[in-house]
Amino acid sequence: MSVKNDVTLADLDLFEAGPPWSTFDALRSENPVHWDVEPEPNHGFWSITRYHDIVDVLRDTETFSSEKGTVNLEELDEEQMRVRKSMLETDGERHRALRKLMQSQFTPRALAGYETFLRGLTASTLDAAFAKGEFDFVADVAADFPIRVLARMLDVPDMDIPQLIAWGNRMVGNTDPEHADVLASDPESEKYRMLPFRSPAALEVWAYGDELRRQREGRDGTDLVSKLVNETPMDGKPLSDDDFHAYFLLLVVAGNETTRHTISHTMNNLIDHPDQLRRLQEDPSLIPWAVEEFLRFASPVYHFRRTATRDVELHGTQIREGDKVVTWFASGNRDDAVFPDPYVFDITRKPNEHMAFGRGGPHMCLGNSLARLEITIMFEDLISRIDYVERTGPVERLRSNFVNGIKRFPVRVQLR
Repeated sequence: MSVKNDVTLADLDLFEAGPPWSTFDALRSENPVHWDVEPEPNHGFWSITRYHDIVDVLRDTETFSSEKGTVNLEELDEEQMRVRKSMLETDGERHRALRKLMQSQFTPRALAGYETFLRGLTASTLDAAFAKGEFDFVADVAADFPIRVLARMLDVPDMDIPQLIAWGNRMVGNTDPEHADVLASDPESEKYRMLPFRSPAALEVWAYGDELRRQREGRDGTDLVSKLVNETPMDGKPLSDDDFHAYFLLLVVAGNETTRHTISHTMNNLIDHPDQLRRLQEDPSLIPWAVEEFLRFASPVYHFRRTATRDVELHGTQIREGDKVVTWFASGNRDDAVFPDPYVFDITRKPNEHMAFGRGGPHMCLGNSLARLEITIMFEDLISRIDYVERTGPVERLRSNFVNGIKRFPVRVQLR
């Protein structure tokens, strides 16, 4: 494929059937720093599609800042940036302080204490799904499992889980007519311009978090909310109300989305590659490493965005101060300069330095160890119990160029 000058990754139609792999391939080959036109009021952005260029951008936080906007394509004025600023939209000392506040909760050592709980939860989730024979893999497995882990870490009751899932769908799905209260592209969304994702669901998440904060302030709880409420970041600057709202909302959304969609894509990919499924069934010890290929092939988050703080040249292309610079992780994960035969699903691929969680730089996903543990335990149990699995209907995808999501995925399972 030869890329056309007028191609734009802002076009959601490009993503209707899944990632536009041929477009990414052409951009990496012909135009690795590509200008994408956007509808007004946005001003366009530079797409970075090669693996090593993405790493360079993510590491150079002085030139490519997270401070000047959101991680997605929306352009914010100063008031919006102040109110909506989360850990993802900070750099430097403040970012390190906010990250440190939760970092100890997501280390492999800390997460080891959850393993028994995770194995029990996995078994009960699969028991309930398998008892149906035919079921929606997303609703009954992929969405249900990680959100229950998050509920445990937040110390909230299981009865709240459907609401947590619904909030995430409404916010992350802000470009999908099925999920969005108001589409981000709709002029009506201007009423919600001060809210993350321009979604009124954010107000409900904030109110829910505020009630948890009221209950736990001044107590000795060890859950994530108690940590946010009762500890001061290492820079000595307490969390403001806006800081708490942004951090809590980030936990609700990010604590679910990457793992959920990776589990969905992986099951779909194993159906398409039965030889790889058989190999895992014959040798389950391969699963922990296979998780890296699960993540690379899934690429659950398409991109993150930075903003140039100065004029800079990349591959002979001049990027101006203030320009949006978008790093396409999905494209980097198919870069044949890094991954030989990148479209081959190979559970033994080594090395496998994928960028499903970002790659390099200070913003690498804080929850990557938890996601890996959840995915490993899920497929260790699932693969040991099934003889085969088949789709019974179409795979329905989220309309988005930010999250590579699957909404519905009906399957039939034959147990061993």
